[in-house]
Amino acid sequence: MRQTPLALALSVALATSVHAETLPVFVGETIVVTPTRFPQALSGQTANTTVITRQEIENSPQATLPEILAQQAGIGMRDLYGNNAAASTVDLRGFGAAADQNTLILLDGRRLNDIDLSAIDWSALPLAAVERIEIVRGGSSVLHGAGAVAGVVNIITRSPLRQADQAVGKLQLGSYSTRNYQLTGNLAGETAGLRITADHYRSDGWRANNENRQSSANGDARWKHALGEWVFKFGGTSQTTRLPGPRTVEPDAGLDEVATDPEGTNTPLDWAKRKGYQVGLNGSFEFGRNDVLLALDYRNKQQQAYFDFGGFPEYKDADLDMWNFAPRARLPFETAGVAHSLVVGADLQRWDYRLHTSNSPANIGTPINRVDAEQNSAALYVHDEMQLNPATRAALGGRVEWFEIDANDQYDPTAPGGLFGSGAPGGSQDETEYALELGLNHRLAPQHALFSRIARSFRFATVDEIYGFSPGFAHEFQFLKPQTSHDAQIGWEWGSGTRRLRSAAYYMRVKDEIHLDIYSVGVGNTNFAPLERYGLEFDAHARLGAVDWRAAYTLAYAEFTDGTLDGVALHGKDVPLVPRHKLALGALWHIDGQTRLSADVQYVSSQRMENDEPNRFAQKIPAYTLVDVKLVRQIGNWQLAAALNNLFDQDYYTYAVHSASNADRFNAYPLPGRSGWVSVEYAFE
Repeated sequence: MRQTPLALALSVALATSVHAETLPVFVGETIVVTPTRFPQALSGQTANTTVITRQEIENSPQATLPEILAQQAGIGMRDLYGNNAAASTVDLRGFGAAADQNTLILLDGRRLNDIDLSAIDWSALPLAAVERIEIVRGGSSVLHGAGAVAGVVNIITRSPLRQADQAVGKLQLGSYSTRNYQLTGNLAGETAGLRITADHYRSDGWRANNENRQSSANGDARWKHALGEWVFKFGGTSQTTRLPGPRTVEPDAGLDEVATDPEGTNTPLDWAKRKGYQVGLNGSFEFGRNDVLLALDYRNKQQQAYFDFGGFPEYKDADLDMWNFAPRARLPFETAGVAHSLVVGADLQRWDYRLHTSNSPANIGTPINRVDAEQNSAALYVHDEMQLNPATRAALGGRVEWFEIDANDQYDPTAPGGLFGSGAPGGSQDETEYALELGLNHRLAPQHALFSRIARSFRFATVDEIYGFSPGFAHEFQFLKPQTSHDAQIGWEWGSGTRRLRSAAYYMRVKDEIHLDIYSVGVGNTNFAPLERYGLEFDAHARLGAVDWRAAYTLAYAEFTDGTLDGVALHGKDVPLVPRHKLALGALWHIDGQTRLSADVQYVSSQRMENDEPNRFAQKIPAYTLVDVKLVRQIGNWQLAAALNNLFDQDYYTYAVHSASNADRFNAYPLPGRSGWVSVEYAFE
């Protein structure tokens, strides 16, 4: 049923004045690490880089990282269930269904994208732990490797050395019996510090069979020494999610579950579980003018999922281990009057993937299929930034990466439910790819700069993308060509702090894009015909009196340039799940020094559904407009907050998949109507 506004959200007693007494100010230069993998000033970057600050995260009415990112130019977001980003995708520059593997997500520089196509576990990191989010738009494979085709999102967590000694407790209550408990502790001295964040979330969700339970803990320990700093990061999470599945629409059959029962489910028995942990050790060292950084990381993830499929059940149990070692050095020098900042490094990664399938959790000890895959990659890269003159900076870089995967599948026909199954013959693949980039930043005046960049990027198919079915519907490993892209962008930026403008135009041509193909005989992924993506991005920030204003607009085209699919010529056809227009507006009113009110408005135009590459279905995902508001009041060590999301109760969905055989049928995933939450937070100092 529809939720009415939480009365408490609009009736929190706040004593306010009508003028701004104390406004936040911007001090010093913003420092970023994503463009070069070393700390560096944001201004003068040749890469198209923007930052979402800690202050902007705290003021946002959005409760999850994907929702916050979706307010930015050039970034889209899809969600299946609307329950703490449990199944959300962030899409940079219109990759549609393939966005997860083309937008690289990092946590403090550590890769979060996995080789099993599972969604990023966004909710494992509470917003309270985030210091800022760095966004680099455009191909970034030179420094970040495979998968950084559309760009990079790097989530930077808070350092204990920059915080006061304190403990902060937070309780948040919301619609759909949502409860969120958070506890953060910070202890720091002059040379060492420790920060720990723990979080527990539970919600019944808007839809039937949509419960979500999640607990997580994250820690950051640091020690500064004479030559630099050691950083040890650790964390773990456990999540159980019920899966309500899609709602079906088929007008010819008089069926429209989106309209008549959007909160219902046809999959009351489906569920998924995930738990995992990660540890990482970084050592940074200064030797004169030279910097050296050594990073070693390990991550484990265990997943189970059950799908009833109308009485023909499937149960999956997967385990994934990932090791990463990334040494790198920054070597500044001068030659012929030009100052250079040369970065050289290596990335060594190993993935071990194990999947067992059965017809029931009780029978997983005798699995039908045992899939094992080992993926290794090794890369060397070099990146040089050159200060050609006081106003002009150039960047040139290259990377070579070696990739190999070995996979096998053991099939047991005597296992329960295994009589009509099959096993894929083992196989392996070895590939070598390279990346290049050339960038330029020219400052026309102290407040005006032009930037441009051209790049070649790539990605390799993941293990889930190569494990499919033959034309005879027998399991097989379908090894695919690496995907490559060439992109170019040019932009202009003006101002800084609370008054700034940025605009950019981009063009990207992608060859052998890896994508699911349901039209060919068999079921699996394929290398698509060539595609192109191009568009404009614009964002603006201004302060007028006591109000901060923000606007972000995206014009995006994603089209096929050649090829056929299911007998249809693809030239000029739109790529599904890519809206043409997206507009986000935001306002933050500093009512007084302790009170602020924020509001966001987001418009997303219509877009084609997944499976509609031939563009022959009239029905599209409808356009929608969302309005969110948030009120915050600081009273000493207490902070009170209340928010309303989807204020005008818009009916909408961001993902739908069309039937390949019935032009009148599609499945959609409706998202919540109006909802709200209130929170209380106290800092013990």
